[in-house]
Amino acid sequence: MKNNIIDVITLGCSKNLVDSEMLMKQLAVNGYMVRHDPEEIEGRIAVVNTCGFIGDAKEESINMILELAELKDEGKLDRLYVMGCLSERYLNDLKKEIPQVDKYYGKFNWAELLDDLGKSIQPNYLNHRMLTTPAHYAYLKIAEGCNRHCAYCAIPIITGNYRSRPEPEILSEVKYLVDSGVKEFQVIAQDLTYYGMDTEHRLMLPQLVTRMAEIPGVEWIRLHYAYPTMFPYDLLPVMREHDNVCKYLDIALQHISDNMLTAMRRHITSDETYRLIERLRSEVPGIHLRTTLMVGFPGETEDDFARLKQFVRDVRFERMGAFAYSEEDGTYAAEHYEDNVPQEVKQARLDELMSIQQEISAEKAAEKVGKAYKVIIDRKEGEYYVGRTEYDSPEVDPEVLIKAGTRQLIIGDFYEVKVSDADDFDLYGEVTGHLNY
Repeated sequence: MKNNIIDVITLGCSKNLVDSEMLMKQLAVNGYMVRHDPEEIEGRIAVVNTCGFIGDAKEESINMILELAELKDEGKLDRLYVMGCLSERYLNDLKKEIPQVDKYYGKFNWAELLDDLGKSIQPNYLNHRMLTTPAHYAYLKIAEGCNRHCAYCAIPIITGNYRSRPEPEILSEVKYLVDSGVKEFQVIAQDLTYYGMDTEHRLMLPQLVTRMAEIPGVEWIRLHYAYPTMFPYDLLPVMREHDNVCKYLDIALQHISDNMLTAMRRHITSDETYRLIERLRSEVPGIHLRTTLMVGFPGETEDDFARLKQFVRDVRFERMGAFAYSEEDGTYAAEHYEDNVPQEVKQARLDELMSIQQEISAEKAAEKVGKAYKVIIDRKEGEYYVGRTEYDSPEVDPEVLIKAGTRQLIIGDFYEVKVSDADDFDLYGEVTGHLNY
């Protein structure tokens, strides 16, 4: 029986998760019992979908491969396969260093795995997935690759040039997922806002989101990984006028100092960034902005960092993450700049920036107390039901905790919840109504 079990382990981002889900569906319709991210390996075959974006993620992927290779050496695993970004980028090195792996695949040729198992792609299930998320939400990948070539980023090296998925194919997938019970869509790509430029030579994200919003059963659409340069402003009336397009935008800004933006090759200025944010908030009242910022990029001075701190205080992002620069092989920064900010300085700056944001986040959360929001219930955990508002994406954003009392809530349903309390990260509330759709 174990010969028929395949354990799939996914590391890295939600874009990798979509690839795993597509592979898992094909394995399942070919007769395998598929387990995702198991606590213990049970099958005789394991597949690792790796991440190769930054140092910590690469280390995690390599450690997972080594752990499974050891199981194979001990006779507890028959076959081990590796796919994904790390494998795409370091294929030859991995073959030499970890020869226990039966075969390495890149990010885009994982379908060959089925051939190597003596199976084949089932065309009736193309773009179908075995969801690993709760049944009521899914990630929707609309493109692969990136044309931006920021100085610090290895993604274009791994994924190649931008490739938009055809709109009819995406809409067909949305309809299939809705029929499967999905109500909420996290729209993802390495760069959402470039969608359509490679195929139609125009920014087509506003049109795509509009057509998604018109599909019956699509209750929430949330947009991740926008890019500030060449922003498609036609998207803003779409967000404002469609109730099922969440007033939420994940847009990585990285820095605000012109010195750093130029060195990072971001093709945007500080003034343009401030104007972009002002326009987002004026045209979409109530929008919640999530961003990512970087500290310690080569050449970052105390003045650059002071400007970044002031930017965070000025803009008061609803959601913000930050990370310290780490040099990536093959990038423009690695080849042209000296990584000259000491690690302890990077960490101190990161801690200071996040401390500023923590205070802002707490104040933003406190502003919600006494207000009622539409909340989707994700799960029950201990004494609480755990849900999210339209301003909260799974895994990365705050949650709404509702004390589990005599009333039983339905996972995946929407409720009106009045917020009664808040801390730095989460909201606490009471159900005031069941919203039926």
